[in-house]
Amino acid sequence: MGSIVFLVIIGAAAGFIATRIMRIETDLITTIAIGIAGAVIGGLVLRTLLAVLGMMAGLIGAILGALLLIFLWQKLRNR
Repeated sequence: MGSIVFLVIIGAAAGFIATRIMRIETDLITTIAIGIAGAVIGGLVLRTLLAVLGMMAGLIGAILGALLLIFLWQKLRNR
């Protein structure tokens, strides 16, 4: 029950802000519906981006770690 109330409050706030940015006038129910639908769409897009960026971040981290390891190995070998 609490999560539904939270969703409606967040949906109302997001819908209000979005309708003001886009300069459209809507009633309260439409504003809330826009906010909730926007949250669902935005959540899916954000999860997809984070998954892709997460994999890329992992690859970049692995490359940087390998470069550091090679650098340290060369320094120790040339002593």
